[in-house]
Amino acid sequence: MSLGPWQIALIALVVILLFGAGKLPRLMGDAAKGINAFKKNLKDDKSDPPNDQAMSADTGGAVPDQAKKDETAKS
Repeated sequence: MSLGPWQIALIALVVILLFGAGKLPRLMGDAAKGINAFKKNLKDDKSDPPNDQAMSADTGGAVPDQAKKDETAKS
């Protein structure tokens, strides 16, 4: 099921009526900035492999759920 030219025109008309013609460029610019920030963070996450030792050092070598269970068992 694809969108025809009449459906696209109707969607565009509804968007213009809801947001107004003056706000659309700003809205699209904000959306583009958000997408670019998301892509940049996604690229940074791929280039920086996770460090398992740093996470285990924060919890004293235990998984966070196990650390909570150990604390309640000692109490």
